[in-house]
Amino acid sequence: MAKSLRIVSWNINSVRLRAPNVEGFVAAEKPDVVCLQETKCQDGEFPLKAFKDMGLPHVVMRGQRGGHAGVAIASRQPLELIDAPDLCREGHARVIAARMKNGLEIHNIYLPAGGDIPDPEQNDKFAHKLDFLGRLGHVYKKLNKSGRRILVGDLNVAPHENDVWSHKQLLNIVSHTPEETERLEDGRKSAGFADIGRLAVPAEQKLYSWWSYRAADWAAANKGRRLDHIWASKEALADVKVPSYRVHLAWRGGWKPSDHAPISVDVKA
Repeated sequence: MAKSLRIVSWNINSVRLRAPNVEGFVAAEKPDVVCLQETKCQDGEFPLKAFKDMGLPHVVMRGQRGGHAGVAIASRQPLELIDAPDLCREGHARVIAARMKNGLEIHNIYLPAGGDIPDPEQNDKFAHKLDFLGRLGHVYKKLNKSGRRILVGDLNVAPHENDVWSHKQLLNIVSHTPEETERLEDGRKSAGFADIGRLAVPAEQKLYSWWSYRAADWAAANKGRRLDHIWASKEALADVKVPSYRVHLAWRGGWKPSDHAPISVDVKA
């Protein structure tokens, strides 16, 4: 049987607070690469020892002081940090990229949430988000002319009708507005990325990765959204074991959980 690499994407909502959650997940699921978003720490504050102890000693990171950004990639195998695309007009720590020994590139993105008002004239956070989405498609269209590339992350957009609990009720809610969903999908398609989640799960089936903290019982209410994504370039798609795609629902619960569940897919090593 061909060897696989299990690649995970997880908005951890503070890596220092939730390092024990990552440790438990790694022990249970045995991932080879863990891509984290919203690490909320500077590089010198990242809990490197904890990741070494859990069997992920190779870490590349990009943190910043204050705010809710920060991205990192932790791996069992050596990683080569490579130049990340310039997608964030504000210079936030939202994009990081690394190359595996087998040449596969992994790009980890934390796209801006966009605030509450879906109007770029009234809300600069939403304008920033739309700008980021526009850059994403433009940049990766050029990059994906060559190379095996997996893009993962919290993209903060639920693009399809069944990526949200109610398409009609969320059409004017940031993360599911037509301005966002169309830009995300136009960018993905123009760049030649395949949406692994929707290759694995039929379009008519609900699929979520995020559930709000505001719900008294998030699991019972099940008002979720699919904000977290795994994409593959044309050259990488043949290596992706699409049926292995998973949303690890149990890890949305438990001790002080993130409001995101980790998602994963296996690729050929």
